[in-house]
Amino acid sequence: MSALFEPFTLKDVTLRNRIAIPPMCQYMAVDGMVNDWHLVHLASMARGGAGLVVVEATAVSPEGRITPGCAGIWSDAHAQAFVPAVKAIKAAGSVPGIQIAHAGRKASANRPWEGDDHIPEGNPAGWQTIAPSAIAYGANLPKVPREMTLEDIARVRQDFVDAARRAREAGFEWIELHFAHGYLGQSFFSEHSNQRTDAYGGSFENRSRFLLETLAAVREVWPEHLPLTARFGVIEYDGRDEQTLTESIELARRFKDGGLDLLSVSVGFTIPDTNIPWGPAFMGPVAERVRREAELPVTSAWGFGTPQLAQAAVQNGQLDLVSVGRAHLADPHWTYFAAKELGVDNASWTLPAPYAHWLERYR
Repeated sequence: MSALFEPFTLKDVTLRNRIAIPPMCQYMAVDGMVNDWHLVHLASMARGGAGLVVVEATAVSPEGRITPGCAGIWSDAHAQAFVPAVKAIKAAGSVPGIQIAHAGRKASANRPWEGDDHIPEGNPAGWQTIAPSAIAYGANLPKVPREMTLEDIARVRQDFVDAARRAREAGFEWIELHFAHGYLGQSFFSEHSNQRTDAYGGSFENRSRFLLETLAAVREVWPEHLPLTARFGVIEYDGRDEQTLTESIELARRFKDGGLDLLSVSVGFTIPDTNIPWGPAFMGPVAERVRREAELPVTSAWGFGTPQLAQAAVQNGQLDLVSVGRAHLADPHWTYFAAKELGVDNASWTLPAPYAHWLERYR
């Protein structure tokens, strides 16, 4: 058996292989409510054979959306709208996961194909953004956020807790806290975006506080037998990489002590002026270091879109799961064809029986 196609068990959840569909924003929700588009999209991702399908960044509050088209889970009605997609993912044999998020200062933006920039002030489609400090991201997102009060911090933490509870009630079996990509959690940790002088800014301990407190609060309501995970940008590629990575690994250790079961290793994207070494599987060595030094299972989603790269990442101990996004958009049955390319016996087991019948019997 190929290492990529071995089962993976975390808590009481067993994935049929080491392939995950990572969160990929669709920007097709209406007032945060998912719809038929999401049902078709998520069902197609699951039917191809991946072990895990994680729903796109889903806002814990209206202000936490990246764009007006982003999904939300800030009410029970929003949670119930996910139920058909959750059932479809399970029916196809995958485990349904959800990423809950708050976009912070990167919120109130136009959808990517409509500008990918901040909605102008005065436009009723936009809203006031919040962040640890009143510092704009810059580039295409120039809006200066309002610095969060302690009351804001407590409110947003509770929003994450309520979102986690609703996610479980909707049937999700895997949850990911979005602490990456320059959104709210990441911006608390980064000195680029956090210049507070209170208990949530300055030292490593203070900059970690919001993330650790939010994790602890979610841990209280998320079932112990189900995986609790996070996505976190461990490196910025801003010239201070070793310092950032060292701090990030220490934070990952504290995540583990706080009940985190797996970390999705990513880039910070906290500032626009960086020198990211884009290329095939470029995050593999970084993820392996986090995995080894924090002693925590990891996944990553950057550049593993060929069967050989995905297989090598698992076999060489860089990743426990390989998150393959865009390749599955191009071909929802990427997992099946990866199994065939890697010489997995009876690759048709990765498919639902009706698909396997036609693809294998009548080839």
